[in-house]
Amino acid sequence: MNNAGIQFTCPIEEFPAQRWDAIIAVNLSAAFHTMKAALPGMRRKGWGRIINIASVHGLVASVNKAAYLAAKHGLIGISKGVALETAAQGITVNCICPGWTDTAIIQPQIEARAADFGGDRAAGIRDLLREKQPNLTLLPPEQIGDVAVFLCSEAAAGITGVALPVDGG
Repeated sequence: MNNAGIQFTCPIEEFPAQRWDAIIAVNLSAAFHTMKAALPGMRRKGWGRIINIASVHGLVASVNKAAYLAAKHGLIGISKGVALETAAQGITVNCICPGWTDTAIIQPQIEARAADFGGDRAAGIRDLLREKQPNLTLLPPEQIGDVAVFLCSEAAAGITGVALPVDGG
């Protein structure tokens, strides 16, 4: 499972090139290199499961996230392509696309929103979630893990090339 991710938010004309390069390297290139290294062994065994953690930002856009959007859209695209390359060999390749999940990557955004509400963290979270998460609940990371376990199961053997949103609606 590829689950590395970093983010930086600001308008594109102010986006530092080194931040762009780092986000693409961690969020997209690392998954490419990992899949490339893992596939020969999977092909020899005639079985494998690759799960890439993308994001709902691989499916929809948000302002001030150019590099993150590019990386996550790219991760979904490469996953779909590799799924086609490996479909007849017992290997599945899928993306889980979490919505707002209670992890460190979104803490700076929560803090920025909370500042708009006099430091009220709960109000900052509600404001952030209103953008794209209809259930208005931060997802616990364990729910994403449960989806990954399912995608590794025999029940999911026929699921490949999917970008599965897990985003509270």
